[in-house]
Amino acid sequence: MPRSRKSQWTKKHHFIAVNLSQFDVNVACFDSLFFFLSSREKKRRRIEDLTEKMAVDGGHMEGDWDGRWNHVKKFLERPGPFTHPDFEPSTESLQFLLETCKILVIGAGGLGCELLKNLALSGFRLIHVVDMDTIDVSNLNRQFLFRPKDVGRPKAEVAADFINNRIPGCKVVPHFKKIQDFDESFYRQFHIIVCGLDSIIARRWMNGMLISLLSYEDGVLDPSSIIPLIDGGTEGFKGNARVILPGMTACIDCTLELYPPQINFPMCTIASMPRLPEHCIEYARILQWPKEKPFGETCLDGDNPEHIQWVFDRSQERAAEFNITGVTYRLTQGVVKRIIPAVASTNAVIAVHIFL
Repeated sequence: MPRSRKSQWTKKHHFIAVNLSQFDVNVACFDSLFFFLSSREKKRRRIEDLTEKMAVDGGHMEGDWDGRWNHVKKFLERPGPFTHPDFEPSTESLQFLLETCKILVIGAGGLGCELLKNLALSGFRLIHVVDMDTIDVSNLNRQFLFRPKDVGRPKAEVAADFINNRIPGCKVVPHFKKIQDFDESFYRQFHIIVCGLDSIIARRWMNGMLISLLSYEDGVLDPSSIIPLIDGGTEGFKGNARVILPGMTACIDCTLELYPPQINFPMCTIASMPRLPEHCIEYARILQWPKEKPFGETCLDGDNPEHIQWVFDRSQERAAEFNITGVTYRLTQGVVKRIIPAVASTNAVIAVHIFL
C-alpha cells in the first residue's frame, strides 16, 4: 500500500478510535447522570413518604401506625436464650409498657438525653424527668435535645418539650427541682427509676429514699414495695450501668468503692508548695477569692466568664511565681466547675447498656 494511502488509512482509523472513545466517555457520563437522577428521585420519594408519617408534621399524633411496636414485640412476645427462666412471652408485657408503666428519669444531661430518647422510642409513654440544671452553651455538642435558642432554660422542661413534640403518644412531665424537694409519695408512684447523675451524693440520697420505701411483713420483704433503680454514669471513654433491687441486691452504699473519688488537694500543698497548675487554680479559688472579694460579696460563679477570667489571671500569677506551666483558661474553668469529661458516644453506649 502506498505510503500516502497508508497514512490516510491510519489517520481515518485514529479519528474513528478517538470518536469511539469519546462516545464511550459520553455513554459513561450519561449512565452516571441517569443513575444520579434516578437515585435522587428515589430519595425524594422516600423523603416524601417518610414526611407524611413524621410526628413533627402532625402525623399519627393520636394513634399508632402499623408495625410501630414490632421491634419491641421481638423482646416481649417470644422466648430467647438469654431470658430469665421464669419469663413467659405474652402480649401483657407490651400492654403494661404502653398503658401502665410509669418511669422516672433523674438527670437530663448527656446521659439523660440518651435515656429519654431510648425510653420514648421503646414504648414507655408515661415518663417524668427531674433536673435542677439549666442549659449551657457547652452542653450543646452532646446533649442533642437542646438547641442554641434554649441556652439558659431548664434542661428538664426543654427535653420534655422536645420529646412530646417529636414522638407521638409519649408524655414526658418535667420537674425543674432537686430530687430532695420531693417526698416519699412522689417516688412511690413509679415502677422504675433510671439515674443519669454525675454526683455520688445524689446517688446515695436516691438510694436511701428507695430503701426507706421498702415494707416488711413479719421480717419478710414485700416484693411489691421494691422499685428497681437503674444507675448509669460516664466519664470520658469509660462508663457503667447497673440494676439495683433495693433490699435484694447490693445497693450504692454497699459498693461505694466502685465509684471514682473526687480529687481534692491538701491545703498545705496549695498554700505553700504548689507543684501542679491545678494547685495554682485552687489557691486562687479557695484563698484569694474570699480574701480579695473582687466582685463584692458575690460568690464565685463558674458560669460567669468574668469570674473565671479573674481566677485565671490570679492562677497565672501564682504559677509564674513557682515556675509552673500549664495553666490555661479551659483548665481553670474545668477545675472551678468540677467538670467531668464527657463524650457523646460514651453516653450513647451506656444508655443502650441500661436497656439490655
